[in-house]
Amino acid sequence: MSSATAEPVPAAPATGTGVWLHGVVAEVDPAFLAGVAGIAGTPVRPVAGAGLVAVVGDVPLTEYGEEALRRNLEDLGWLERSARAHHAVVDALARSGAVVPARLATVYRDDERVTRVLAERHDSLAGTLARLTGREEWGVKGYVVPGATPRVEEPAGGGGAGAAYLRRRRAQLTAREEGQRIAADAAAAVHTALAGHAVAARRHAPQDRRLSGAPTAMVLNGAYLVERAGVAAFSAFAGELADRHPELRFELTGPWPPYSFVAEPAAESAWE
Repeated sequence: MSSATAEPVPAAPATGTGVWLHGVVAEVDPAFLAGVAGIAGTPVRPVAGAGLVAVVGDVPLTEYGEEALRRNLEDLGWLERSARAHHAVVDALARSGAVVPARLATVYRDDERVTRVLAERHDSLAGTLARLTGREEWGVKGYVVPGATPRVEEPAGGGGAGAAYLRRRRAQLTAREEGQRIAADAAAAVHTALAGHAVAARRHAPQDRRLSGAPTAMVLNGAYLVERAGVAAFSAFAGELADRHPELRFELTGPWPPYSFVAEPAAESAWE
């Protein structure tokens, strides 16, 4: 998810409310939304327009107005809390049907602007919803398994202790490079195989260890759009691939909202 942009406003309002957009669906039961807490801790609500429904929440402009958002998006604590709250709503919507998630911090001035956006983007939104209906996003992460790379053997040769040390170092570096190549090739092969069992696939950049929390390097960070009826078969196939590639440890996660399979719209301002 990316942060929203905003056009200059003559004066950032200190009071009043704006409208935070969580996502767009084809339809939704208002009773279902009544139990879902929005970004500001209040229940979300539907805004209908052009045959679509935007799921929104009212937010105070003192915290979510243009200038306040610009400031708060630099606060990692605020950003994490907002991202979690936003995701919770999108995730709830995804579990009940197809949803087009909104970018994080997409705030409009009022419901009228939201309905205009639904009309302006109707064809794109409706097409995306149709493509996502009956499908789920699943993630597969692959990590290097220690000890599964080639062993370093003591190289033979004379020349004294210094030469022997250099030979060992060269052998270690060669083994490390070979291990990296093997892991990279395995990750590419697994991704290609999984993509063949999915409607669509994306290979994201591997996460840094500080973010993944894993003790070894991540070499595969794939996302796969899978037919809901075929999830069990996809999971079983991922297990088979794990057995074929002991040099990697795999994690299957999901289902997720289809963040990886919603085209990022051209940058535009939420604020007028």
